[in-house]
Amino acid sequence: MIFGIGVDLIKVERIARLLESNPRFFEKVFSATEREYCRNKANPAQSFAVRFAAKEAFMKALGTGWGQGISFKEIQVVNDDKGKPDIELSGTTWDYFRGHDLSRIYLSLSHEKDYAVAYVIVEADYDKSNPVHRETERG
Repeated sequence: MIFGIGVDLIKVERIARLLESNPRFFEKVFSATEREYCRNKANPAQSFAVRFAAKEAFMKALGTGWGQGISFKEIQVVNDDKGKPDIELSGTTWDYFRGHDLSRIYLSLSHEKDYAVAYVIVEADYDKSNPVHRETERG
């Protein structure tokens, strides 16, 4: 069942300015693999922007924001051999995900000249409408 849905839209220009003014931001938010991938693209700011949007959309789908041990760097956007994007989790973010019986992440990314958008759906292994789970969540 669907646990949460998140969407995030970002202006590519915002990330382009950060690339010039605050390179440490990228070390805090993106893994080494993500930084290498984006820097090797024709428009690095666009690639960074859509990945940042994916991380934000994932946090929205979880309903946590930046809290509860969720870390930007532990949410890594990767691509399979055909280019399909996916999210890989690690550390306390992975622990949170599994600890809440969450099972699957669906990710869709898109960008054009000025904007990047990400859409995330998170599935759970249980039915939140089930009264047993509602009681467990309260207790």
